[in-house]
Amino acid sequence: MADEQTQDTQNLDANQAPQDSGDELAARVQVLEEQLAGAQDQALRVAADLQNVRRRAEQDVEKAHKFALERFAGDLLPIIDSLERGLELSNPDDENIRPMREGIELTLKMFQDTLKRYQLEAIDPHGEPFNAEHHQAMAMQESADVEPNSVLKVFQKGYLLNGRLLRPAMVVVSKAPAPISPSIDEQA
Repeated sequence: MADEQTQDTQNLDANQAPQDSGDELAARVQVLEEQLAGAQDQALRVAADLQNVRRRAEQDVEKAHKFALERFAGDLLPIIDSLERGLELSNPDDENIRPMREGIELTLKMFQDTLKRYQLEAIDPHGEPFNAEHHQAMAMQESADVEPNSVLKVFQKGYLLNGRLLRPAMVVVSKAPAPISPSIDEQA
């Protein structure tokens, strides 16, 4: 009988050992699965971060190419202004300066064509509504001829480089005429 009890005890121990090992294995598998899920999540985040860094770098390079000429173009604008001002102030009917005027006109045209090739476009808002994003108001003037807040005169053209403001147009903006009030003498 002692042999039977020993054998039953051994059978119980043998049955418990695999069950204990099974519980330990299940717990270990659970822990490993959680670690795997965490590692997969981290790998996805790293991949997403890498993709964002790559996209930002591509955008930065694109902007650098697009706006590399910004400072250079800004330095050229006073030259265009001078050529335009020279044409504006010279008399087109004066035969003595006609050849010089034609030369200035051709030079200005070549200059403007070159700037267009590099996506530099002029803002000449004469008669348009005032736009604070592209225009700089230098003065306001009463006018009954045009809508209030319209551009009456352009002192200096503005310019856009690839759609971004390089220099605002300097303008005179219209305002409604002041109402005429009756004078005091009329009542006397």
